[in-house]
Amino acid sequence: MSSVLLRIDRDSGVAVVTLNRPGRLNAVDLAMADELASTWGELRFDDTVRAIVLTGAGERAFCTGIDRDAVVPQPNSPYAQDDPLLGIGPKANDLWKPVVAAVRGMACGGAFYLLGEAEFVVADTTACFFDPHTTYGMVSAYESVLMAQRMPYGEVARMALMGTAERISARRAYETGLVSQLTARGEAVGEATACAAVLAGYPTEAVQGTVRALWAATEAGRAQGIAQAPHLIALGNAGSERQARLFAGRARQYRLRE
Repeated sequence: MSSVLLRIDRDSGVAVVTLNRPGRLNAVDLAMADELASTWGELRFDDTVRAIVLTGAGERAFCTGIDRDAVVPQPNSPYAQDDPLLGIGPKANDLWKPVVAAVRGMACGGAFYLLGEAEFVVADTTACFFDPHTTYGMVSAYESVLMAQRMPYGEVARMALMGTAERISARRAYETGLVSQLTARGEAVGEATACAAVLAGYPTEAVQGTVRALWAATEAGRAQGIAQAPHLIALGNAGSERQARLFAGRARQYRLRE
């Protein structure tokens, strides 16, 4: 079964991309990373698609980042680190059609690679957001840089530093600007699709040009932050064995920050 589902409504010009590993909380393994890149590439060349909705299968999670069982080969060099999540977003694949993310359930860690490359986020009341990196002895670098474009500094800092001790409620995410619309339970995909249909109905060149302009407005700061990320990760990440111990011993309780 494909780990990424693609449904295209050619009448409306809207495609729905669904992360399809609900049994793993839509965590991204290497196969899904490749499928996402391939899907964005396909949509890039499909002129019948003019706007895209990105969501996750199941009710428990939009995406929980990298699958911890994924084995990522690394070069034997302190100056190089391969991150398979860097290529999973639409912008990373040179796709400039507008993407609306629809979130229900958990969105955490590497999910921010995807949310950070969406134009805006619609979430239902079950959504919650958190960044577990520090809890597991890892540096939140790429995630924090991307979220710093979406939320006030203090909110990003608290989320990144508090790790698994706190989760941001859908309401709080809406109030801080990460989420642009809050819906009733189960209605996020429908509302995101309605927004995407409006965008798909406008002249394509104007819409895509606006997407490029918005991305360019924050590109310099984002690029500088991301350029520092590999060095900070190499210096600050705990060894894999310690990460595994911290993951296994993590506290199951958390505070939902409203």
